[in-house]
Amino acid sequence: MLQPKRVKFRKTHKGRRSGSAHAGATLAFGDYALQAMGSAWMSARQIEAARRAIVRSVRRGGKVWIRVFPDKSVTSKPAETRMGGGKGAPDHWVAVVKAGRILFELGGVDHDTAKEAMRLASYKLPFDTRFIAREAAAGTGSKGKELSAVED
Repeated sequence: MLQPKRVKFRKTHKGRRSGSAHAGATLAFGDYALQAMGSAWMSARQIEAARRAIVRSVRRGGKVWIRVFPDKSVTSKPAETRMGGGKGAPDHWVAVVKAGRILFELGGVDHDTAKEAMRLASYKLPFDTRFIAREAAAGTGSKGKELSAVED
């Protein structure tokens, strides 16, 4: 599973998840993408489960880009422990995802295959998502840079 090799500080503050994503909110690598519609912490296990769903769906074709990385540690104290005694030990790693963030990108496959792969991956995630495509890849436009949100 994904986690940083080393960090400057072991224990991080909770932070705030309000607002929408500015960085990482546009399609950069592939032709199709899965975009977050809500905010949440996405654990390393959820990222891996979604990645596996995409890879198994497209079989041997295509390339997958993971646009989020779990670089925030979440701490927890043992069960049935009395209050006090400081902050718990790092338990797992999460990626902070805000609304509008691109989570996964996919290239080298056709539209229907990509849509099905992203649908399967979305079931593994803790928030609503949407499938977006470049218009040139979707076959509706001539420019490669423009995006279209494909609604179900």
